[in-house]
Amino acid sequence: MLNKAHGTTISRDLRLITVTLQKNFNITRLQLNSRIVYSNFIKKTAQELNFSLCGIAKAEELTEDARRLEQWLSQGRHGNMQYMERYFDMRINPSLLVPGAQSVITLLCNYFPAEKQQPHAPRISKYAYGKDYHEVIKAKLNEFLYRIQEEIGAVHGRGFIDSAPVLERAWATKSGLGWIGKNGNFITKQQGSFFFIATLIVDLALQPDDPFARDYCGSCSRCIDACPTGAILPNKEVQGNKCISYYTIELKDMLLPAEMRDKFQDWMFGCDVCQDVCPWNRFSKPHNEVAFTPIPEILNLSTREWQALSEESFRQIFKHSPLKRSKYKGIQRNVKFIAGEE
Repeated sequence: MLNKAHGTTISRDLRLITVTLQKNFNITRLQLNSRIVYSNFIKKTAQELNFSLCGIAKAEELTEDARRLEQWLSQGRHGNMQYMERYFDMRINPSLLVPGAQSVITLLCNYFPAEKQQPHAPRISKYAYGKDYHEVIKAKLNEFLYRIQEEIGAVHGRGFIDSAPVLERAWATKSGLGWIGKNGNFITKQQGSFFFIATLIVDLALQPDDPFARDYCGSCSRCIDACPTGAILPNKEVQGNKCISYYTIELKDMLLPAEMRDKFQDWMFGCDVCQDVCPWNRFSKPHNEVAFTPIPEILNLSTREWQALSEESFRQIFKHSPLKRSKYKGIQRNVKFIAGEE
């Protein structure tokens, strides 16, 4: 039998355990409530900064995506884009970009234009119609992080938009916003794929969204069938080194491959064929971002007018345009190629 003193000790211990459990429960509930409140603030701020969609994922290593990327690189699918081989560890581990990273915020910015190019104009990818998205969205990300710090406190983070070692599409999927299509583009059920993907990595615990679990491409093969150069493979793999965007933007050689002649379909900068034929893009809606208002020359210049354009005029007109990535010589090379002069 238990003596009275021993029974009192057990009773006291049980009370202490109960109090401790209650405190831990309250702390956990408080942390959960904080994560939810912070996450709601994040999504409200995203709307205020004119982002179309916002999703949140827990910061963790992308082991499966790392395996796929490694295989893609080993097969040489990236062509001359050596920068894709660098900082491999950073691409799969957000903590190497932001020490103590806890959450990855994915933000989608619509760039689908209301305007169309004139029939006689050399074709330019829609994302390049207006001001360089790197400049526009980087400013938004800086403002976003500032607002988080003003509202919540000492939060450390970094914003990325397409020019850093971040697997944006993988994080967008983990954030529940959509899926990666057969053409390699990120697709949403709401408005298709004409989006820029921005990423904000922070050392703040947020309430993660459920990952997007389904692939809604199904048996559709329109992008595969329509690709002018056969760059899209049936196994959801894109041969980057066969894509028109690669040839017109990334490839710095002054001569384009002769076997690609007559396959460019008048694309001078980038290519939208696989997106234009995607059934999900019937839901695309024109953006309302003033900075992405098309530069008139992009819509209207003919092939002859592009060829007659001086380097000085090019620099003045396109100093804030994505076209400056190809530089004047690259654009002139592309124009001559699609005109059959090179």
